[in-house]
Amino acid sequence: MKLALLAFAAVLALPASAQQKILADKSFIRFKATQMSVPVEGAFRRFDASVAFDPAKPEATRASFEVDTGSVDLGLDEGTTEVKGKLWLDVAGFPKATFTPSSVKALGAGKFEARGPLTLKGVSREIVATFSVADGNGMRVVEGVFPLKRLQFRVGEKEWSDTETVADDVLVRFRFTLPLR
Repeated sequence: MKLALLAFAAVLALPASAQQKILADKSFIRFKATQMSVPVEGAFRRFDASVAFDPAKPEATRASFEVDTGSVDLGLDEGTTEVKGKLWLDVAGFPKATFTPSSVKALGAGKFEARGPLTLKGVSREIVATFSVADGNGMRVVEGVFPLKRLQFRVGEKEWSDTETVADDVLVRFRFTLPLR
């Protein structure tokens, strides 16, 4: 019994696969949408993530991502103020968006797929993000993309739900940089 307790304590203390925090200053979350046939790009400036990822065992991945929706930036004050409002992101009512992958699998050639619930504006929907991983200079860089339908998350309600004015499709690109241990 004593040996079992010692083994359990040793497993809990193991740093391998420990979750690491991303380096926010070397990372980004950007998105692209279309308004009246014109591409509109934006970014979230504040976000955090903890990740335990081993490319040899992607199915063992543990990760959680949190985005401060109030950090949205469209590059123009008027647009940024509008998108923070109740009809769009409603940052006062929903200050955080989260993603926690429920599964990660290898696709081959250094590519992976993460599936799980994205919660945005109080709505949770499964998304599929594809990403690649590159290690170098003591860093791991994870770059990927996922599409989403903004109306499924109630982003752009009432008069803004017209997809002729603002397309429903949004493409999210991300880069997360983590220190290699």
